[in-house]
Order: sequence, then C-alpha cells, then structure tokens
Amino acid sequence: MRQQDHFKTQNQEGTPSMLDIKYIQDNADTVRRNIQGRNSTADVEKTLLLYDTFKKKKQELEEAQRRTNDIASQFPGADSAKKAVLSEESRILKSKVSKLTHEVDSAEKEYAHEMLQIPNMAADDVPPGIDDGGNVPIRTFGTPTTFDFVPRDHVELGKILDILDFESGSKVSGSKFYFLKNEGVLLELALISYALDLAMKYGFSPMSTPELVRDEMITASGFTPRGPESQIYSLTEGGLSLIGTSEIPIGGYFAGMTIPEENLPIKVAGVSHCFRTEAGSGGRESKGLYRVHQFTKVELYQLVHPETSNGAHELMLAVEEEFFQGLGLPYQVMLMCMGDLGAPVYKKYDIEAWMPFFGKDGGYGEVTSTSNCTDFQARRLKTRFKPKDGGKPEFVHTLNGTAVAITRTMLAIIENNQKEDGSVAVPNILIPYFGRTEILPKARLF
Repeated sequence: MRQQDHFKTQNQEGTPSMLDIKYIQDNADTVRRNIQGRNSTADVEKTLLLYDTFKKKKQELEEAQRRTNDIASQFPGADSAKKAVLSEESRILKSKVSKLTHEVDSAEKEYAHEMLQIPNMAADDVPPGIDDGGNVPIRTFGTPTTFDFVPRDHVELGKILDILDFESGSKVSGSKFYFLKNEGVLLELALISYALDLAMKYGFSPMSTPELVRDEMITASGFTPRGPESQIYSLTEGGLSLIGTSEIPIGGYFAGMTIPEENLPIKVAGVSHCFRTEAGSGGRESKGLYRVHQFTKVELYQLVHPETSNGAHELMLAVEEEFFQGLGLPYQVMLMCMGDLGAPVYKKYDIEAWMPFFGKDGGYGEVTSTSNCTDFQARRLKTRFKPKDGGKPEFVHTLNGTAVAITRTMLAIIENNQKEDGSVAVPNILIPYFGRTEILPKARLF
C-alpha cells in the first residue's frame, strides 16, 4: 500500500483518529518508524491490542444481543416449558448484555485514547531530525539588515516611541503581557488590513472567530487542551479553553459537515486573539514581543480535495512570502524536519524573518508557518466532501498557515526599519493603511 492510500480510507469503527486502523495493522513497522522519527510516545502495539480487545468485546455484545432478539421472536409460539427455559436464558443474557455494554464502552474509550496519540504520517520529502536543528533552509529573500550606528532592540525602541508598555502589562496581567499604545495600535490594525487584503486577493473569506472553544474541538484539531504538556489556557469549569490559534474554531465551524465537491476548496482567513502559556520557554529569544501570552493573528485555513492538498500547501507558502516581501523584511524559508512537526502535520514550512537582536548576534526568528494536515483533523472533526459522481463521502484535507502574527512581525519591522534618532520607517505597503510614513519618538504622557 502506498503511504498516501490511507488518506482515502475511513475508520471503519468510527473512532476519531487520523490513521485508519487497518492501515496501522497492515503497516505497523512504517507507522512505528514514523512515530520514532517524530519523537512521539505513541504505542502501536498497545493500540492494536486495545483495538483487538474492543473488537472482541463488541462481537460478544452483538452475539448476545442477537440471541436476545432470537429469544424474543421464539417466545410467543413456545409452550410453557419452553417459555420457562427461554425466560431463564433471557434473564442471564440481560445481565450479560449490561455487563458487556459497559466493557465495550470502556474498551472503546481506551482504544480511542491510544489512537489519538498516533501522529499523522510525514511526507516522503520531510527531512529526518530530532529537533529544530534538523530543519532545512530552502531559500532566502533579502539580506540581513546592517546599521552604520548602534541599533536598539524593539523593547527600547518601544519606550522611545511610546508604543509598547511591558511594565504596565506585567503589573496588570503578569509577565509576557503588554500594552500597545499610540502608533503601536495603528501598526497592528494596518498589518491586519494588509493581511486580509492579500488573503482576499487569493480567494480567502475573512472570518472573526470565537476565542473560547470546547475542549473537544481542541483535541480534534490535534492539540492537548489540558495537562502538563499543554500550552493552552483552560477554564476551570465548562470544558472551555482559550484558543492558541483560530485554526481551532475554524476547523470546528466545519465539524460534521459534508461539503459538495464543487464547493472545494474552501478558504478562510480567521482574525482572532491567540493565547499561549509558553510553559517552559525562556532565554534571550523570549525577550519582548517574540514570546508573549496574548497576540493577534490572521490565520489562513483551507479545506481541499485530497488530490490538491500539496498544491494548496505551496499556495499558502506563496501568500506568506508575498506578505513579507511586501514588507521588505529579509527572511528564510525552512522545511521542518520530522522531530519538529506537530502531531497533525504531514508537511510544514516556516518563514523566519531577520531580527537584529535575535540570539547572540542577530538571527532569523520564526514569524509564520504553514502546514498540510491531510485528513488528520478532518477525520476527528468528521468533515467530508460529497464526490461529484455521487460516490461515498470522503474526508477533506485541511491546511493552515499564518498570514501574520502581529507581535513578531511588529518586532521585525521596528528593529529592521529603525533610524539613528530612534524613529522607525513604515514599510511603503503599509502607508495607505497606517496613514503616515514613520513613527517618531515622543514623550510619554501616561
């Protein structure tokens, strides 16, 4: 079986997982190698064992239910002696069915939980690697910015320009929160407008999404809503959590839908705030706007026919590159290695913009990513399309990508476009949205 054939097969037991259980049974070694390459802790053997247990229990239950129906059909024509025998058997079966129903439910939950741990298969051209050190640069745009004066980082510039206030953010909400002020707010709105205009040019429909979602929508998208590994803020009651990306509510919007094939692809540009705990993160790369708990993002999302998802992925990357080329920011495109892929991802690109103060001597820092998730999320969300020829509904492929994450893009603009006097030039493409050509230093009034 070819690696991509399992993308066309529905899970026969209805359990929400990317990989069809038959594919895992037939390709256990391939799935195991994929898990190992991703540094995942998923367990193929345990999954298959739990599936066998669930299947056997389900068969026992079905047999008991069939016998119960047989007894019910025989009872009206039976004599008194036969009725007594049937009644006793029916009593025993009733207890057995009750016990087996509980066991089947328990076995299915254990199996489903283990299936949910198994990550998507990776594309054949995804490079090996255990962490971000295995990611491969595939092209660059522009050259790293140099200065003929001593440059300042964006935190210092934010104070000089009175557009960023981290101290007040920390006082009000805690570390890694901030206030945008004055032209900082206008720059955020300009970036959103520019991103939406570009997205709509490529056929994406704008959508403003909820920022609280049910935990099951987070799980269906391939993220962990709760627990020590989660990067998500969860409410203590109600089973709701704050989103880390609008990919989650957009995917949930289409949950349970069967879409006519002629309506594909569906393209959405979601605008939302995003919330991330950033647990365990630290170091120089966490300074200022690079790693914060709340930020605004325009997210690109597509639902496509399985045969077109590779091309749709390249389109997403092209839109992201056009966005940063328009801003005139130097960047590099990275092809992510297996160990740096999230569980839902089949293939992923990152764009890293030049940031003069990233790392020790400046460097490229991630500003966008775009991922092809094939049918991993669609299986969990039960999002299908109806073929034109009237065939059986199939799962769509979903893709996501960042048009703009405001904070990191703002960081790159401020640091790369600074002048010796502390002012910052506004990229030409933003001037119609921003309304002025530069941001000037000013005295702080409050």
